[in-house]
Amino acid sequence: MTVEIFNQEFESIMGQLKSYILRITASVADTDDIVQDTYIKGLDKLDTFRAESSLKTWLFTISSNLAKDNLRAQKRWAENVTDLSREAALLDPYFLKEAMDIRMTSPQGHFEIKEHIAFCFTCISKSLPLEQQLCIFLKEVYEFKVAEIGEILATSEAMVKYYLHTGRTKMISIFEGRCALINKNGVCHQCSELNGIFNPMQKTQQEMMKIEMARAAEKGDKEQLFDLRMSILRELDPFKSAASELQLHHLAFNKQVMEKYLENNAV
Repeated sequence: MTVEIFNQEFESIMGQLKSYILRITASVADTDDIVQDTYIKGLDKLDTFRAESSLKTWLFTISSNLAKDNLRAQKRWAENVTDLSREAALLDPYFLKEAMDIRMTSPQGHFEIKEHIAFCFTCISKSLPLEQQLCIFLKEVYEFKVAEIGEILATSEAMVKYYLHTGRTKMISIFEGRCALINKNGVCHQCSELNGIFNPMQKTQQEMMKIEMARAAEKGDKEQLFDLRMSILRELDPFKSAASELQLHHLAFNKQVMEKYLENNAV
């Protein structure tokens, strides 16, 4: 493969690569560094690429290895990260002011419920063991095959299937207990709360019912609801969506809250 073709292919893959790294690291700065390092390492080792797998798989392998080196040193987030961050936000007079400034001035400062659904999944997924988190994103969002994920993570197909099963099961359980969009007894109502703050003229219930996952909630098929949640992540680019600046601001705040929480609760 020539350098020119590599550059063209990398450019076409970079959007997915960036969103993947952001979703597993929850850090824009780390994402930028890892994507740049992936390009440099890929270009440096281009002569070793034998096209036995796709270039996309090869680049995701490089970026996953770079991210894992960073992530293994970090602690998993709490399952109730959104509750903890909400409490911190209520005590921080600057957070809401900054968010409202973004909402009023930025072309990417809209608040949309489906964007918050994707944001929420990103945060809560960081409560999973790392291998489960990576496998879920690679399979359910970026649509790699099990064999390709095994190659990316240097593990067997049997282990990939195990990580997918245990990760899905855990995330389904968490959202079943927390998400008021799919369970009227769920403890988390942030989608509706935030929509009321940022879009006070909207009728929140009507907005929620525009989302297929919310409409399907009455059927109670937990696997289907999880798949519909994943379809929302697949359709959104967290760097280019109409809500990206607002959600990235929110993500940076949650990351800061979690780092402080984990430091204060270190064993």
